[in-house]
Amino acid sequence: MMNLYVGNLPYSATEDELRTAFAAFGEVQSVNLISDKFTGQSKGFAFVEMVENAAADSAIKALNDTAMGGRNIKVNQAKPRGERPARGGGGGGGGGRW
Repeated sequence: MMNLYVGNLPYSATEDELRTAFAAFGEVQSVNLISDKFTGQSKGFAFVEMVENAAADSAIKALNDTAMGGRNIKVNQAKPRGERPARGGGGGGGGGRW
């Protein structure tokens, strides 16, 4: 089982479109199109989980940097949550003691 990151997606992309594109290379376990929780608008990236690693590797090679909806998508192996760099950086607090 391999989880793939798919980035630079057109905002019009659907889970069905992604499932169809990746299913050409092997069995797709799941598709998770990430959207803004307040507006429902796509954030332009998704995660596709494929059953076989060899199929996932084929999909990466074939689909990375190819056009979808006018944008060149990025496809690579998703990094486990613990390996991603921390976001944000706290932001000051305190401040302004006059």
